[in-house]
Amino acid sequence: MFRHFILPYFVWAFYSLLKLSWRKQLTIDPEVQAALDSKKPIILAHWHGDELAVLHLVKVFKLATMTSTSKDGHLIDFVIRKMGGATSRGSSTRGAVGALKGLVRLVRSGRIASMAVDGPRGPIYQVKPGVFELSRLTNAIIVPVGVDVSFPFIFKKSWNKAVLPLPFSHISMTFDQPLSPLEKGALTKDPKLAEKLREMLFLARKKASKLIAGNDHQ
Repeated sequence: MFRHFILPYFVWAFYSLLKLSWRKQLTIDPEVQAALDSKKPIILAHWHGDELAVLHLVKVFKLATMTSTSKDGHLIDFVIRKMGGATSRGSSTRGAVGALKGLVRLVRSGRIASMAVDGPRGPIYQVKPGVFELSRLTNAIIVPVGVDVSFPFIFKKSWNKAVLPLPFSHISMTFDQPLSPLEKGALTKDPKLAEKLREMLFLARKKASKLIAGNDHQ
């Protein structure tokens, strides 16, 4: 009962208070801003370890994402929904196709998708084809999201090296120049495509890091 009902409320309340202390900075590429203004389909692509920092954008952009059917997945699913987001649940071994179909429906309904592209189990920093499949099915641009945190707590034992911004952290985020939507006949498992997005994600992170460094020296 505690883990299923009480703990999710505690985690949501803790995160809600924690994010109030953060200083947030978001830089948006003009092409992405134009897509936001015109309400075109969008996928925010980020590394799995950055999801706790990205989570504060759920309410701002009314994000939709896939969540795991595991116990930990139940916690994050509850928090996302409490913050005004929408979820489609599944896992790499159970319900993955159904979860993707659910996310497709949410994007087509007007939601912006958020996807941890090296999830749900890694390897870390290796882009999986799911983000390209979602783009192909929804005609959505793929936006590389770069994240940096001035005072991070890193869960070093987790495969994704998850980052939790500590109280009063400066969080810098970049919505960098996007990839165009994949065409219907595109190969979503093309390793060159995965490597291209990987490089774009690291470039977006580098830009976010420069903003952190610039603010620290002011």
